Amino acid sequence: MNIVEAVSDRELLGAAFRGDVSSWGSWLAFLRALFGLPMSPEDLAVFTRFTGRSSVPTSAWREAWLVVGRRGGKSRVAAMIAVYLACFRDYSAVLAPGERGVVMLLAADRQQARVLLRYTLGMLESSELLSSMVEEKLKESVKLTNGIDIEVHTSSFRSVRGYSIVAAVCDEIAFWRDETTANPDVEVVNAIRPGLATTPDSLLLCISSPYARRGALWSAFKQHYGKDGPVLVWQADTRSMNPTIPPSTVEEAYERDASAAAAEWGGEVRSDIESFVSVEAVEACVVPERRVVPPVEGMRYFAFTDPSGGSQDSFTLAVAHREKERTVLDLVLERRPPFSPESVVEEFVSTLKQYRISQVVGDRYAGEWPREQFRKHGVAYNPSARAKSELYAELLPLINSGKLELLDDKRLVAQLTSLERRTSRAGKDSIDHGPGGHDDLANVVAGAALIDGPGASIPPKSMFTQMWHSPAVHSIRTEDTVVTRDGKMLP
Repeated sequence: MNIVEAVSDRELLGAAFRGDVSSWGSWLAFLRALFGLPMSPEDLAVFTRFTGRSSVPTSAWREAWLVVGRRGGKSRVAAMIAVYLACFRDYSAVLAPGERGVVMLLAADRQQARVLLRYTLGMLESSELLSSMVEEKLKESVKLTNGIDIEVHTSSFRSVRGYSIVAAVCDEIAFWRDETTANPDVEVVNAIRPGLATTPDSLLLCISSPYARRGALWSAFKQHYGKDGPVLVWQADTRSMNPTIPPSTVEEAYERDASAAAAEWGGEVRSDIESFVSVEAVEACVVPERRVVPPVEGMRYFAFTDPSGGSQDSFTLAVAHREKERTVLDLVLERRPPFSPESVVEEFVSTLKQYRISQVVGDRYAGEWPREQFRKHGVAYNPSARAKSELYAELLPLINSGKLELLDDKRLVAQLTSLERRTSRAGKDSIDHGPGGHDDLANVVAGAALIDGPGASIPPKSMFTQMWHSPAVHSIRTEDTVVTRDGKMLP
């Protein structure tokens, strides 16, 4: 039985649709195209419109990308495909005795991936025949009697390895974020493909509302949309795929913000959002294996901090100095919530004093609290004269010219390369992190690198200079501190 027959059967997948598929015409055309099924002239017209292709599909695809506006039904259809592949295909010939095949449901986090799992459970439980195949239901997986598991996974290129994958559904892939890598979506997809390679007729299905012109979704769209080849890209607006959405809802969204609505409802990749800086430019500034640069004699240091209340954002600190035309990042500290803000201030002040810094510049929107706390410990807190968007704009020339030396910190690199430049309808640019992202480290690094007055100090002579660069030196003692090569500062 093919998938369209299963969807049309009220005893099978059709049970979840209550037998009414009248509003699913575009999705049925997609399913026929995806699985290489015979298509009517109406189906071919839909296929041509949303793929930009003129040739008729004659076989099933093993990789497909759905670029569809919000509420278009893509998550529900993706779950349906996952159930079909798990229940209607026989993988016994490719699975070793005792080996279980996996249909992976991946998203930015487990909570979002469980939305897909709930859809799959709903489809399984709506059909008496399909529910009889359920062997065990766990919090994040469903085990079937045919040796296939439908499992929730997060978007980590490490955790998807080692599985016998029969299908993988990547949900809202344009919005995946990872604090440890600059290209999380690309790396996860690359890690999944080998797991699919050994299973005949396996499927990689990536679905998302579009966002900026970067990442795996944009790369697939740019390389394969409207072109003959082994990868199917389907781009459609919300109402074309789900005509039950009221037209007034879409019209009002366009009136509020045309650029955002074109992506959210129109299925168009945003042209007003671009990457702030390339991965290559940032990585060229990183000094490999350098975690910290300890204080040296006669050097003038600058510090910038981004306070946090301890419940959501990180509390961060950066120290930097200049060597002729180059700016060197010496130290970056991050304390992630939950934490006691007072304790973090005390810790950061101790670090500042090791660099003989008596003033720190910080977020001007943080209010009076950080000024009082730092002043209590003998360090002046000066609000930044520039907003972080301005700091990022001024940091860019330093990065692109290679005049900035960064520490080898993956979270820092990921945050810098995830920054976005947005252009408003008035033509004004702003730079900030994307949805669900963070820029606490990037903010303080930009601030420390660009301070030109307050926050500077000249430490008294210490016990070391160039000897630190000797590989034989494992730690150096100053007047009141021992600095180890891995960046620990001990009293």
